[in-house]
Amino acid sequence: MTLPFPFLAPENAPCPAGLLAKAQALPAPKVALVNAGGINPLQGIREAAELGLADPVLIGDTDKIKQTADDIGWDISGYRIEHAPHETAAGRAADLARGGEVSSIMKGQIHTSTFLKGLLPSAAGLREKGTRCGHVFHITRSGSERPLFLTDAALNVNPSVDTRKACLAHAVRLAEILGDTNVKAGILSPTEDPIPSIPNTVEAAEIAAWAKDALPNATVQGPMALDLIFSAAAARAKNYESDVSGDADIMLSPNITSGNALFKMMVLGMGCCAGGLVMGLKVPVLLTSRSQQAPARICSAALGAIVAAAS
Repeated sequence: MTLPFPFLAPENAPCPAGLLAKAQALPAPKVALVNAGGINPLQGIREAAELGLADPVLIGDTDKIKQTADDIGWDISGYRIEHAPHETAAGRAADLARGGEVSSIMKGQIHTSTFLKGLLPSAAGLREKGTRCGHVFHITRSGSERPLFLTDAALNVNPSVDTRKACLAHAVRLAEILGDTNVKAGILSPTEDPIPSIPNTVEAAEIAAWAKDALPNATVQGPMALDLIFSAAAARAKNYESDVSGDADIMLSPNITSGNALFKMMVLGMGCCAGGLVMGLKVPVLLTSRSQQAPARICSAALGAIVAAAS
């Protein structure tokens, strides 16, 4: 008998009820699903539509979309279908978003790199010149509505200081859209001391200093080790003075490796629900991991509806 890996949670938390209710109180946005012919993404947009979180626009190979819809027993005759197979689908979604025909874009059965190549370049017309994009996860545990916003764990591989500043600003904006106007953010590093031999510690101090003027409604501290971000008791044990320790709303990762590992450990090991958005474009982009379950897809759709309404 093969036993489950001992660090895996038995199940994932549901999408927070408060977040879902907030999104359902808004008109369902037009959501472009890019390469909609895959079973998982089509089922995801179906769930969002049935919950009032999306009015789908299905982009991809028309025959494949219709066949997959038949396979899952979903009548899509009332929805708009755009024939744009393979690599052309993301570009078509960008066209629709640029023209105001859709309010958000969702990743379907398509490689993330191909998907983003159709949306992020200036030629796609969705990003103001000089704007840096960032991905933000909204992570919650079962029994708690309070999220931790983790950035960037999915888009920027080895971000510069300026890119991390933008990611932090995106996370603060998302928190504010959701009603938190006095957020606390910890900048993740292996230690709380700026050490030249560990460049991200020095950069974290630079970002924290920048945030004092650039993000006046946020309390930002860094560098901070993970225990200091999560635990007030750890801060007391280390004589570390902090208003953020044990009360962080946002965690800013130094790179995608550490951020992605944290996100997956919180989902797989703690059973958290993690919805995710790419921010910095004219419309929110729903970008989730292929292995994520229904609660994460619903959470992402809810976030997309709320941010689209605020844009």
